[in-house]
Amino acid sequence: MKRAFDLLLSLVLLALLAAPMLAVALFVKLGSRGPVLFHATRAGRGGRPFRLHKFRTMTDAAEGPAITALGDARVTRVGRLLRRTRIDELPQLWNVVTGEMSLVGPRPEDPRFVDADDPAWQRVLSVRPGLTGAAQLQFAGREEGLLGDGDPERGYRERVLPAKLRVDVEYVDGRTFPGDLGLLARTALFVVAGVR
Repeated sequence: MKRAFDLLLSLVLLALLAAPMLAVALFVKLGSRGPVLFHATRAGRGGRPFRLHKFRTMTDAAEGPAITALGDARVTRVGRLLRRTRIDELPQLWNVVTGEMSLVGPRPEDPRFVDADDPAWQRVLSVRPGLTGAAQLQFAGREEGLLGDGDPERGYRERVLPAKLRVDVEYVDGRTFPGDLGLLARTALFVVAGVR
């Protein structure tokens, strides 16, 4: 039932949002040089890697840490708006259509930060990663500030990731379809009104 719901709603959203997404693509292209989309390898269900799609929010060929810190100079002006509103995530609706992701679930992680031998990670990787999830909502707008000063990757590994992992395990162990609908509604409220 979850997969059928994911597929149907994603196709409907892609149809409804086609024109706005084209407008976003134009803004990204006009805002800075480089491709419209950014592609990243993420750990999917069972730990299998897949290619995640996002609107590009950084300068073309930006180098540096894998984690974006508060005030990161690599993020473009358009990118800051897209990140704040989560619009940069919309191309992942295609990842949902292809079955690599679900609408709701733990956010897919960079394989470099995944410990496949850890029982907590095994629980999280037992389900499809989500376009939105409990941890993403809990840490929305706060994650970059929790990284601390200095090395953002170290701050992410030591402070942010363990906390997100605990929330994701709780989600996986207690997930229900009505609960997923609630997370979708909370996500929409956050995107539209900034209310968590």
